[in-house]
Amino acid sequence: MAQAIPEPARLQRRLGVVDSTAIGLGSMLGAGVFVVFSPAAALAGPWLLVAVAVAGVVAYCNAVASAQLAARYPSSGGTYVYGRQRLGEWPGFLAGWGFVTGKTASCAAMALTFGHYVAPGLATPLAVAAVVVLTGVNLLGITRTALVTKILLAVVLATLALVAVAAAAGPHAGGFTVIDAGGGLGDDSAWGVLPAAGLIFFAFAGYARIATLGEEVKDPATTIPRAILGALGGAFVIYLGLAALLQWQLPAGQLARSTAPLLDAVAASPLHGFAAVVQFGSAAACLGALLALITGVGRTTLAMARERDLPPVLARVGGGHAVPFVAELTVAAVAIGLLLTSNVLTVVGFSSFGVLVYYAVTNAAAFTLPERAWHAPRWLNVLGFAGCLVLAATLPTASVSVMAALLAAGVVVRLLVLRRRRRAAGA
Repeated sequence: MAQAIPEPARLQRRLGVVDSTAIGLGSMLGAGVFVVFSPAAALAGPWLLVAVAVAGVVAYCNAVASAQLAARYPSSGGTYVYGRQRLGEWPGFLAGWGFVTGKTASCAAMALTFGHYVAPGLATPLAVAAVVVLTGVNLLGITRTALVTKILLAVVLATLALVAVAAAAGPHAGGFTVIDAGGGLGDDSAWGVLPAAGLIFFAFAGYARIATLGEEVKDPATTIPRAILGALGGAFVIYLGLAALLQWQLPAGQLARSTAPLLDAVAASPLHGFAAVVQFGSAAACLGALLALITGVGRTTLAMARERDLPPVLARVGGGHAVPFVAELTVAAVAIGLLLTSNVLTVVGFSSFGVLVYYAVTNAAAFTLPERAWHAPRWLNVLGFAGCLVLAATLPTASVSVMAALLAAGVVVRLLVLRRRRRAAGA
């Protein structure tokens, strides 16, 4: 059972529906929306819109499960808390450990992506600066985090609107063919729908950030479901619309090979003079997603520390803004360490497997809930659980192996710690 949280250690409920939705949507419209359509199109070809739809179905199942659980257990930690409450300590631990390790690497990768957008020659120093500055924003309180997120989100939405107008106004050169692995035109891309859906799913699966902030949301039983489903609905419409416009405007080969498809769409249109705006919007998207990532990982770290699955010092809440400052600073320090010591853009792939483990536990936990809203039948949890497993099966073996090793290491360390505690209690 969860321990009672003393009042001074609690976070404060300050977020309404608009703020919560903005944080979720800001997470989903990160750098992924500016780059994911090319590799997804290379895999799915004429079935790109189907891949978006498949990703949306799996995401909806997970979002409904998250909303149900977050409304019932409105505390920081997301599925780590839900897994412990509904399934037991070990499923909760696996979800939390997979989220913290995978998403901390994602923080470093997102920061480095921002650096490459702004000044490739100074990418690492800029990435470190971004982590430091945004951690500082988080330490000023959750309302400051929400305000900065809304500003960055407004920039990103304006940029995406520009891309949509440019793609619609530009000459129609696209089509619904696909370039296969050998470089020729192929018609067997239906087999690539699931891998493409996996890529798109990870690009807009940020609604979990809302659930991890459950302890800071006003009227959580109403606010959290509205924010999660609202953010997901908005992201799905944006991704589906952009996929259709890009596939209509850009030649299949160019879309499949592009490293910046949204920038290419503007450059090929009568609005080509606004290409720099897309670069600026990409940088803002990276910062918005990074801000939400640091916030979400910090709250899950806080929850795990409260249950002593991580060092208890990480559960300290303090300052005039009631923030988990030790957890936030630790996440920032680890992200900066990754930036300075490793090629995070290549190792971050393992976080995808961690996210799927996280959501598989979410669906399993939601399945045990006795109360069911009309839009959340139990079979939806089964579909979400199966969807997570299917998408996990499409991931590269190397990514699965790395995260499996990290999960195993976490299990071994926890077993050793629990054994030592039992011995100390019996002494």
